[in-house]
Amino acid sequence: MITKIKGRLVALQVESATIGVAAFEYEVLVPDSSRRRLQERIGEEVSLHTIDYVEGNPTQGRLTPRLVGFTDEVEREFFELFCSVDGVGVRKALRAMVRPVREIAVAIVEQDGKLLETLPGIGAATADRIIAKLKRKMSRYALMVAGDAPRPADVAQDVVQAVFQALLRLGHSEPDARRMVDQALASKKKYKDEESLLKSVYEAAQA
Repeated sequence: MITKIKGRLVALQVESATIGVAAFEYEVLVPDSSRRRLQERIGEEVSLHTIDYVEGNPTQGRLTPRLVGFTDEVEREFFELFCSVDGVGVRKALRAMVRPVREIAVAIVEQDGKLLETLPGIGAATADRIIAKLKRKMSRYALMVAGDAPRPADVAQDVVQAVFQALLRLGHSEPDARRMVDQALASKKKYKDEESLLKSVYEAAQA
């Protein structure tokens, strides 16, 4: 399985990027969320975290190998979960990911079917299936900083997730815990460990 490709961004189309590696050029399908981050980098060297799959109908003998790429490894992980929902699949997931991963994840956690229905190709029934299957798997993605925005604080993602889980154990709801963590991260401070971030969370909440 090809998990990463690194090379010069030769061209960028609506649904794909062309990556030059030595004497070869590879077509890599990309969601709109990744395409936006690549559009100012044509001619530069880029790295994409990839998954590969075979597209087509085996009964008709028409199978085409494809690469799907993401500018962020966590975005790739989210995409694979998204594709696991019945009735979604690779192509529909690619079309649907027009919003940042975090925004979609928050909608799933908060069971906001109306927002999910605004994603291309996602109707009411599919939105319900997405929520039912993924709502308990989205907390780490709902805490992500949007990939096309600067990170507001110097803190590792695993520290953010650990503090979020600690707040849940202390009795806070998921929306409240996420809001509290976001408020602390917006301070742009450096947090070396869970204790320092958790202290800042409560200081921000009491301010």
